[in-house]
Amino acid sequence: MLKGLDPRLGADVLHTLRAMGHGDMLTLVDTNFPGHAMAAETVLGRPLLMENLTLAEAAEAVLSVLPLDTFVDDFAGFMAVVDEPETVPEVHREVQVVIDAAEGGARPVPGIERFAFYEVARASYAIVLTGERRAYGNVMLRKGVIGPEG
Repeated sequence: MLKGLDPRLGADVLHTLRAMGHGDMLTLVDTNFPGHAMAAETVLGRPLLMENLTLAEAAEAVLSVLPLDTFVDDFAGFMAVVDEPETVPEVHREVQVVIDAAEGGARPVPGIERFAFYEVARASYAIVLTGERRAYGNVMLRKGVIGPEG
């Protein structure tokens, strides 16, 4: 345990978040996502595990230390519901609340079509497998910057 850090963040996740640079993507996925196979194609090359957490819990822990990119519209993205892109599942609403809290205000997260989301996941720095069991419990987060002190 370390002071000031969310205890849900393990050493592997913390190391990866610190190693990521501005614009790198982290993809948090549910238990049904083909995360092990796709993680082999990421920069990290293996999945990270936060399997005891829901998607919202994992996002909250990650966003306690990871700034989101403020320079782009695709600072984050949810996997959209197949054939119902306007549908917003409960799991997305929960993570939207977490993102809004981390950002200090409302910043709507766009949906990404399923197969396009798979490509985003493959292009990510890393994929984090969560314990989320609800469908479409997948979100991409793009790392931003922390400005100079003062």
